[in-house]
Amino acid sequence: QVQLVESGGGLVQPGGSLTLSCAASGIIFNSSVMGWYRQAPGKPRELVAIISSGGTKGYGVFVKGRFTISRDNAKNTLYLQMNSLKPEDTAVYYCRGQIRTVAYWGQGTQVTVSS
Repeated sequence: QVQLVESGGGLVQPGGSLTLSCAASGIIFNSSVMGWYRQAPGKPRELVAIISSGGTKGYGVFVKGRFTISRDNAKNTLYLQMNSLKPEDTAVYYCRGQIRTVAYWGQGTQVTVSS
């Protein structure tokens, strides 16, 4: 059974930082394409960042150098370091793992950026 469990969300002031983690089990992590997505109320889910099994990274256009995705294959864990957070970054952040054509989602962690 595949499980993706996000952690690290919370309330942060504008300009602050957070690091999200996604612990994976039941999946061949080092062969999986892993990503972070987010969904704000009333908006569609959007790609935040993605990292291939080989370490190639991609980011949503709104990231603009503020976020960094990384993975630790030894720990089966995906990370998202978020800096210079803005109120518009407020959303539920989801971890996604894909191997071949099958995708799995975590349940999400809330990030709220507010003063």
